[in-house]
Amino acid sequence: MSDSEDYHIESTDAGASATIPMEAGQIKKGGYMMIKGKPCKVLSISVSKTGKHGHAKCNFTAVDIFTGKKLEDMIPSSHGTTVPIVNKSDWEIIDIEGDALTLMDEGGNQKTDLNLPTVPETMAEEIREAWSGGENQITVSVQSAVGIEQIISYKKES
Repeated sequence: MSDSEDYHIESTDAGASATIPMEAGQIKKGGYMMIKGKPCKVLSISVSKTGKHGHAKCNFTAVDIFTGKKLEDMIPSSHGTTVPIVNKSDWEIIDIEGDALTLMDEGGNQKTDLNLPTVPETMAEEIREAWSGGENQITVSVQSAVGIEQIISYKKES
């Protein structure tokens, strides 16, 4: 083999994962966890006693952070599960064109890849009405997890 022969080496991004592993017994009420591939906020946890066949089990009741649907899962407390990395940020609305929004953060960065929210159904119309008034500055809170971004709330500032 000579130096002129090239090897094909694939490089992959060493970017951060969208989830982190965690033992089921370490998850707390009000925290986040993945259930059936969906990022959820934990509403309640009940722990069963250790039985003669093994581990104590954690029964989680949680709500999907994007759709609001209630989900349940049961995992032995010593087993692993995944926790989504959830970020929230505030953006000011610059323009609304159809359902597409143009947003800007405090640093002057623009975001054009978000649409008006579909959950709850009334929020999109409320944002549109507040925007058509023209006098108000409208700030939206954007929540992101596992590659999904969605507007979760808004507020008018005069």
